[in-house]
Amino acid sequence: MSGSPTYFELIGVGSPIIDLLARVPDTFLQHHVAGDKGGMVLVDHDEMERIVGLLDGEPAYATGGSAANATYTAARLGLRATFLGKLGNDDLARIYRQAYATAGVDGTRFKEGAEPNARCLALVTPDAQRTMRTHLGAAMTLAPSEVSVADFSNCRHAHIEGYLVFNRALADTVLGAARAAGCTTSLDLSSFEVVNASRDWLFNQLRHGIDVVFANEDEIRALFEDQVSDYATLARKLAGYGVLAAVKVGKDGAWIAHGNELHRIAPHAVADVIDTNGAGDAWAAGFLYGHLRGWSLPACGALASLLGAETVMHMGPIIPETHWQVLAPRAHALRGA
Repeated sequence: MSGSPTYFELIGVGSPIIDLLARVPDTFLQHHVAGDKGGMVLVDHDEMERIVGLLDGEPAYATGGSAANATYTAARLGLRATFLGKLGNDDLARIYRQAYATAGVDGTRFKEGAEPNARCLALVTPDAQRTMRTHLGAAMTLAPSEVSVADFSNCRHAHIEGYLVFNRALADTVLGAARAAGCTTSLDLSSFEVVNASRDWLFNQLRHGIDVVFANEDEIRALFEDQVSDYATLARKLAGYGVLAAVKVGKDGAWIAHGNELHRIAPHAVADVIDTNGAGDAWAAGFLYGHLRGWSLPACGALASLLGAETVMHMGPIIPETHWQVLAPRAHALRGA
């Protein structure tokens, strides 16, 4: 009907971040960056500037943010998508908004802040692992009072990044508003640091009701404090909380568990891995596209695996536009997988 509100299949919720991408040797991490390789640590403005100043040359730029990456890629596949997060007041924010509009992501639910836009420095080592340091800027100023049920109106599914859990009150408000609006929900655990800092909160939310949970091998082991069990067992254990569990195990593929179902998802072989940054987000985008379009779980996993593999062949978290002409027909052909 003319004048009816736009219906969105997906709303992503998280921090709209500009990624700074830099290749570094392992010695750079050892000498200049505290914390574990492969993790994500929040830093202030001065620490971000210190690390960037030690790089050999200027880093490359790309739009980023875990849920934002997934939303962007899902929109490129054809989902009607919007995004809830807070942009800054600088040129990086304007670049970000334009990039998402070009990809077909609705921008009417972005909030605007007075601080510079959020940035994430992804330090990519020769093994293609990425170690991230993030200054949240304006994104960090998103307050619970700015989020309401109206933000989720006319949305079917809300995909939420685990990094939001660092602000417990905000995460509670987002999940509460999404549920009140009638959205189904998914949560990407995002980082083992997120899990270690919020395990009790996560289990409480699982019991309260989350529909889909994405975890990689480090995150699922951190969640259950289990370094011994195989990933199929851990996927089943997560599914025991009533969720659809998607456990990604990198080059070895993934396990999907739901109720009595358990599916092994084969990986797509990649001869030359360039950068793993954003691969998990692309995996989630593919899975959510299939799931929201009614595909079987194996087909959802096959599409997710294809997109994750495509992402690691490029620098940065976003699959280049030039590759979609070939990729899109391959992706949609997997419906019957």
